[in-house]
Amino acid sequence: MSETERFVAKVANYHPVYRSLNKPLTIWGAERNLFFLAAVMGAASFNFFGSLLGGLLMFTALFLAARWATVTDPQLLRILLNSAKFRTQYDPAKVSSSQERRL
Repeated sequence: MSETERFVAKVANYHPVYRSLNKPLTIWGAERNLFFLAAVMGAASFNFFGSLLGGLLMFTALFLAARWATVTDPQLLRILLNSAKFRTQYDPAKVSSSQERRL
């Protein structure tokens, strides 16, 4: 094997990745977890208010918010749920009480 063939063998690693592996799993365009959250909250609103219209309005509003979140960033829910695990000292928007000075 010549030097050129060895170089090409090292560089030419091509691995096809199918689009279906990177697409989020959705129901009617909303991520599955957010869809089921909207459905459960719609059912809870129906039971609480005793009104089918109230349950449908709650489901519709939450479903539209879930579709927006899925289109904007499919990993938004995972990021929000994992953000509670990190310490607040790394958040530049929060100022600890020891850093505050009152005049």
